[in-house]
Amino acid sequence: MATSEQSALKELAPFRIEPRFVGRVWGWQDLRPWYDRVAEGEPIGEVWLTGDECLVATGPQGGQTLAGLFGQAPEALLGAGAPSQSSPLLIKVIFAREKLSVQVHPDDKLAQKYGQPRGKSECWYALAAEPGAQVAAGLKPGVTLDQVKEEIQAGTLEASLNMLPVAAGDVIFVDAGTVHAIWPGSILLETQQNCDLTYRMYDYGRGRELHIEKALEATRLVTRAGKVPARVLADRTILLDVEYFRVERIPVSGSRTSISLRGPGLPGEGEPGAGLSNLGLARRGGLAYLFAAAGAGRIAGQGFETFDLPARGIVAIPASSPAFVVEDAGGLDLIRITPNWPKETQSGQTQ
Repeated sequence: MATSEQSALKELAPFRIEPRFVGRVWGWQDLRPWYDRVAEGEPIGEVWLTGDECLVATGPQGGQTLAGLFGQAPEALLGAGAPSQSSPLLIKVIFAREKLSVQVHPDDKLAQKYGQPRGKSECWYALAAEPGAQVAAGLKPGVTLDQVKEEIQAGTLEASLNMLPVAAGDVIFVDAGTVHAIWPGSILLETQQNCDLTYRMYDYGRGRELHIEKALEATRLVTRAGKVPARVLADRTILLDVEYFRVERIPVSGSRTSISLRGPGLPGEGEPGAGLSNLGLARRGGLAYLFAAAGAGRIAGQGFETFDLPARGIVAIPASSPAFVVEDAGGLDLIRITPNWPKETQSGQTQ
């Protein structure tokens, strides 16, 4: 890369990202009114908001893939001293018309054993839910691996799943090693490590590949998975704060400055013993994503053109971003998502 290009990418203004619509056998043909999108072939099950192949939609880097931009300007995006130079989070919206497979994700150690850079912990924030909506998060107490293996073969694994009712606004944490599944009836905002590695245990006879041996190796009989109570603060609600990611709901009354979005201190500061919070190293002033769960917004600041944040759209706020303002353009329900770095990467190891 030429020196002039490197200099230009030392600072990056906020930019919107184009969603990528991903086909899944269990998805929907028509995503309206959530997205103005009708499937032409395979149903759409996932809308990737920060996938590596998602395109930058605004600004000088418009048309470039997110992975390409991280490759060119990791420090401008993540901040100096970040232990990773690649995109840390994959954020999706999940649309399930049918049951997803019963599955499990490996942790970092197991994923790296099989040649992958990282594992996959994730969380779900319910944007909407019908009466009776459920997800599976973990196994019932007392279930053994031998029992899981037998029930996979017999097609009765659902009987051993820990089912949770889902209502709009619920947050469910699913750490790596948790046997889990999403059932129809809810629309979920999923935040996860930037990894699409899934080991399927049971898939309702759809004919897709299963990964039973690896799934059993990855499975933890007891995990931290489950619903997480929100913590209401004076200027925001912390939906979840764990290793890898922090998810907040931030009210915008008229407008909010970029400084106010960051808050007065680091996540978990002065809050000892706050459940799942404060497990990772937060990067105040690092990368952040702003997602419009409902309504619309506008991003304005010096040095870049004002642009819109549509409903269910997402904006990346680089670590090197100039000051800006988020304006409520009508009913904006703003979700802020930031990466946390696990303690084992604080020494500068590449994740």
